[in-house]
Amino acid sequence: MAEPLATGIDPYDTAELRRRVLAAWADAPARFREDANAEEDFALGGYRDRVVVELAQNAADAARRAGVPGRLLLSLEGRRLVAANTGAPLTAEGVESLATLRASTKRGGDDSVGRFGVGFSAVAALSDDVTVTSAGAAVRFSADLARAAVAELLAGTGPDGLAAEIERRRGHVPMLRLPFAAEAATEGAADARDYDTVVSLELRDDTARERVRDLLSGTGEALLLALPGLAEIRVLVDGAERVATRQASGGDPVTTLRDAEGTRTTRWHTLTRTGEFDPALLADRPTEERGRTAWSLTWAVPVDDGGGVAPLPPDVEPVVHAPTPTDTGLDLPAVLIGTFPLGSDRRAVQPGPATDLLLSEAAEAYAALLRRFDAAAALDLVPGTRVGGGHVDAGFRARVAEPLRSTPFLTTETGAPVAPRDAVLLDTGGAGLSAVLAELIPGLLPGRLNPRHPALAALRVHRLGAADIADLLADTDRPPSWWAGLYAALAAGADTDELGALPVPLADGRLVRGPRSLLVPQEGPDPIDAEALAALGVRLVHPEAVHPLLLRLGAVEAGPAAVLADARTEAAVRGSLDADDPEPLAEAVLGLVAASGTTAADLPWLAELALRDDEDGYSVAAELLVPGAPLGEVLADDAPFGTVHADLVDRYGTDVLRAVGALWEFTLVRAEEAALGEDVLDVFEEAPDALDEWADEVLERVGDPELPPVVPELVCVADLDYVADDRWPQALEMLSRGALRGAVTEPARVLLPDGRVADVPSYTAWWLRTRALVGGAAPNELRAAEAEAALTGLYDEAPADVDPEFARALGVRTTLAELLADPEGPDDLLARLADPERHVDRSALLRIWTALAGVDADLVTPPTRVRAVLGGAIVVADAEDAVVVDSPDLLPLFAERPLILTAAPEELADVLDLELASESVDGEVSAGGTLRQVPAVADLFLDPEGEQPDRTYLHHAELVVDGVEVEWYAGDGVVHASTSDGLARALCWRAEQWDRRHLLAAALREPEAAPLLLAEADLEQ
Repeated sequence: MAEPLATGIDPYDTAELRRRVLAAWADAPARFREDANAEEDFALGGYRDRVVVELAQNAADAARRAGVPGRLLLSLEGRRLVAANTGAPLTAEGVESLATLRASTKRGGDDSVGRFGVGFSAVAALSDDVTVTSAGAAVRFSADLARAAVAELLAGTGPDGLAAEIERRRGHVPMLRLPFAAEAATEGAADARDYDTVVSLELRDDTARERVRDLLSGTGEALLLALPGLAEIRVLVDGAERVATRQASGGDPVTTLRDAEGTRTTRWHTLTRTGEFDPALLADRPTEERGRTAWSLTWAVPVDDGGGVAPLPPDVEPVVHAPTPTDTGLDLPAVLIGTFPLGSDRRAVQPGPATDLLLSEAAEAYAALLRRFDAAAALDLVPGTRVGGGHVDAGFRARVAEPLRSTPFLTTETGAPVAPRDAVLLDTGGAGLSAVLAELIPGLLPGRLNPRHPALAALRVHRLGAADIADLLADTDRPPSWWAGLYAALAAGADTDELGALPVPLADGRLVRGPRSLLVPQEGPDPIDAEALAALGVRLVHPEAVHPLLLRLGAVEAGPAAVLADARTEAAVRGSLDADDPEPLAEAVLGLVAASGTTAADLPWLAELALRDDEDGYSVAAELLVPGAPLGEVLADDAPFGTVHADLVDRYGTDVLRAVGALWEFTLVRAEEAALGEDVLDVFEEAPDALDEWADEVLERVGDPELPPVVPELVCVADLDYVADDRWPQALEMLSRGALRGAVTEPARVLLPDGRVADVPSYTAWWLRTRALVGGAAPNELRAAEAEAALTGLYDEAPADVDPEFARALGVRTTLAELLADPEGPDDLLARLADPERHVDRSALLRIWTALAGVDADLVTPPTRVRAVLGGAIVVADAEDAVVVDSPDLLPLFAERPLILTAAPEELADVLDLELASESVDGEVSAGGTLRQVPAVADLFLDPEGEQPDRTYLHHAELVVDGVEVEWYAGDGVVHASTSDGLARALCWRAEQWDRRHLLAAALREPEAAPLLLAEADLEQ
């Protein structure tokens, strides 16, 4: 068996350790396989990246055993890693522990950090040659020496099974199971001389070196927190130094990291808890662990100079430390270090009863830790809502929620401690508002806290929004000045959209909910008389509680116009006639109107103000005439209007009385969004005369839609029905001026349900058309001097002193089209046509009949007498005798009947409900016709793009239809003719070119004249 020392000195008795291991392998090759697998699992699996942590852990244990501050040097030069530490030297038991993969010498009450006897196996992941020098002695672990030892065993009488196992592993043997005595190292880092134990690793390759370099780059403050036995860690990498130290300050550690970039110092707040496990909680743990019933945990939080929570240093990972870093995440701004049960690779916290207990204790300790911080800083430590995370992170969050809510780590506005479950947070307003409300709300948190801090939501702190504050203060008894301070605090940052129900103290001592429409005393030289406001019953804010916020929330300054616009003023005015004494209220309103310039046009209900009349009674303003009013000159004697008392005229003047609705001229009444349905009369409190009839006519004009159309602004002149018949000239003169004129001349715009818009005559114009008198006649019975000629004989001319625009709006007739657009126009026109005293010439009659043909038959009442043509004369005949001619070949057959002639016979017959000529004949044609070709000359005069001209016809020496001799007939679909003129008429009628009948007749009589006739026709173009 190979031996590295020629002297044979073996202070750690490594020869005996190797003998036992090799003997065990020789006796049971399976044991060899088990040891080899274990070393691979630990070194190449769970411990492959833990070499620095494990070396530091051993250094901390050595310092603890020696009772000295631990110092650790980690040096990387080339491919050599040196770890040197102070503390108790390596012992023979320690060597045995290093060479034993599953059996540590640290047992029972030993509070060493290492507990499993496997951590040292991490070196095998990086090196095949490791030497540990301590107190002048050394032990070496070498892959080459281990293989040589096994080879020597096999060279003797080694079992075949072991040889097979080694061959299967291609000569690899577990080197850490075979320690060798070695000379104390004299090489390595020069700085290691001041240390008690030096571990030297010859790194396997460049990959191993880079892995170590990466591990060393993250080594620092985290290890100092996890291993309190260490006071210093020096890291040297290719000459570059980084030093991390730990000191105590007032019971809390302070760590410092110094490197080429400078020095960083981190002060920590810590809290430690210890205890004993109930042995039952460790029943599922390995035997080595079940003997360790003591548990401990420490929370460490980095703090800044102001005592607030600082970020974790970059080299401190957010994981559970047990006590060195694990792979079990814990996403908090604090470090948790505890004796958590770990897996065999010491990478992950294992679930189970012990872990559950430690997490519960950690939750209670964490809540207690927060009391060491200012409330604002403590909030930064509250775990937020998180989706995902491991079982430890989730388990801790679940356990810490209630302790955090129950721990009084917050402070109220008055400085008293309060638990989150008892705290109240203003969701609006800021510090000023909190100061005002602190005495009213127990547990109110300071306004300086950010209400949007996620920790407050996680703690489920009860929140009060602006609306909640308003409700809370509903019955609060405080002086007006206190309320002014509250409003100032709310104005500084509260959400005013939610303060609609904010209480406000009034001047009369009441406390009301909601500033909207309250009146705020107005500053200025002429304030409103308080007694006047009292008479109106308006709500006035107490002067000592006034703040601009109230105006922002809907209160209004108590100027004259604002007081008038107040709903209580309106209610008082509407009920003034029933008041015990209307006089004070009338005086108040008249004074406000005089000061504000407001009129009944702005506030129509002012017309309901009760005023004293000339009989010392009271009537509403709308039923009283101002003395000397022009309206009084046109009203009938029985009109139901009184007169305002002269004393009011003297005190307030005519203009103020007119402003409140006392009558001077006709009154305009208005309504918005008036629906023209069955309830149209409800649009006004007192609807103008016949408003429903006007609405019916409008519906008829727009086609009676299923849903009622709407007039966005309905303007009407009231009281027209009280005008005396002999005073209409003066009344119309009054209506033709100013705003009254617009109510007549401007049409009413109607919005139809389908989105269309229609303009119709206004209500006032409609009413005046049939009820006013112009020259003794209704306006719609007259025509304008410049009216269409067809109306001249049917309507009398209107007086010349009525201006044309106004006359047209009144319904004075101007055009045939406007007349027929009037729903009552067609019937009126037919009635006048039936009056034999009215004169209509032939051309006017033709225009009238053609225009009537375009009217909707449903809007016309069929006449009993009609204007017609008989024997070339215009006559008035019974409708049942008349016939509408729809084809000129029938004229000879109706020579004895009144004829109605029009370019649209079928439509007119439908409108008038009369017979068509073609429907009143038998059309029996005499026999004897001869089929002939239509002369070719006809093609020259008939447009080929029109109806296809006939090519043949039946020639009759004598053509008789229904016993009457005629020149042509085409009623049976065939052209019959007895003369060339008749043939020309038939061909042109059938080709729908009736205007060419005379030209074609001349060509048929003299075909040789066709060129000349065509030339003459061209000149007509």
